[in-house]
Amino acid sequence: MEFTYYGQSCFSINLGGKIFLFDPFINGNDLAKDIDIDSISADYILVSHGHGDHVGDLIPIAKRTNALVISNFEIITWLQAQGITHVHPMNFGSYDFDFGTLTYMQAQHSSCLPDGANGGNPGGFILKSDPGNFYYSGDTSLMLDMQLVPYYAKVDVAILPVGGNFTMNVRDAIKASDFIECNNIVGVHFDTFGYIKIDHEKSLKMFADAGKKLLLPIVGQTYTV
Repeated sequence: MEFTYYGQSCFSINLGGKIFLFDPFINGNDLAKDIDIDSISADYILVSHGHGDHVGDLIPIAKRTNALVISNFEIITWLQAQGITHVHPMNFGSYDFDFGTLTYMQAQHSSCLPDGANGGNPGGFILKSDPGNFYYSGDTSLMLDMQLVPYYAKVDVAILPVGGNFTMNVRDAIKASDFIECNNIVGVHFDTFGYIKIDHEKSLKMFADAGKKLLLPIVGQTYTV
């Protein structure tokens, strides 16, 4: 599967020719200043929670692409009030889409929308499909519930926050990889703001010393993962 990074926790995954875009936030991120949001395509947009650094460009991209937006009930209700109608609301549970089985799983974080509206419960996504399986935790601390991930799917790659302070740090992500039984990790939610800047060399070494692989993607780059 192909992973394209747009900064913070915004990325797309091309899986079997379908493009899944997660947590669209580009404008407002200085590290993504060279990304043109009008160049981003999507068949599906998945939103983990309501914070501005995850939904900042959601509405314009959803309107332009007419992608199916999948998120929790509260975020979907908020979108519908703003004219976004190609939507699918979830809460913690699983649903069989045409692309495979998607599980919306709990995350330990907070959630409110930029205008102060209720952002519902924060979560992450496990996608199980014929072309491949992956887990995106969303913003979260390390939690024992991650041990449930292998019950839903044996994931080929996991996308985890590594910046610390608001979410897991690198040490926690290593333990999370044990819980989810996946040693192929893509780090997100790092370097965007002062609170979450990390030492890249040290982080990569920590993963290597644990016998695991960490990719710290560069904004605008596409990787095979």
